[in-house]
Amino acid sequence: MDPVTAAFDATPRRDFLPRGVRRRASYDGPLGIAAGQTNSQPRTVDDMLRLLDVRVGQRVLDVGSGSGWTTALLAHLVGSTGSVLGVELEPVLVTFGSANLAGARRPWATIRQADPDVLGDPGGAPYDRILVSAMAESLPQALVDQLADDGVLVVPVDGVMLRVTNPGAVVTAHGHYRFVPLR
Repeated sequence: MDPVTAAFDATPRRDFLPRGVRRRASYDGPLGIAAGQTNSQPRTVDDMLRLLDVRVGQRVLDVGSGSGWTTALLAHLVGSTGSVLGVELEPVLVTFGSANLAGARRPWATIRQADPDVLGDPGGAPYDRILVSAMAESLPQALVDQLADDGVLVVPVDGVMLRVTNPGAVVTAHGHYRFVPLR
């Protein structure tokens, strides 16, 4: 089994949804979680994780961690020798996502409150991989700057999924997607 499929099998979406939405966990579309945010469509998350190409032992930043599902999936991919930091602006989702992540028992992953004036985690950079689960209007240079020399950033920008690789910030486009706005 490939690593992304194994991560999905080990991290049921249902466990990261509000109680009233869990019956719809198998729906391949976004589901509302709180504060106007969504738990992303599974097919989209699968696409993003495959583009990100996460490896065991890497340091990963999850921007817009929401329900904690992507943070937990990333934690499965990096294994206990890696680390994942999820950052989330909405306080209610920091609490919800952190509780969900605790249930996944992957202590090498955490979620913390994002600073509304700072994109990502420049103080913790560089990161091997950065996943963004919100739509940017343009390529966020602040996140490109947080990549390690051989790092990869996956971010939806103006409706198109971009994969940015270092060195040189090489950008490739990978289909059209819709997300909540990156703030």
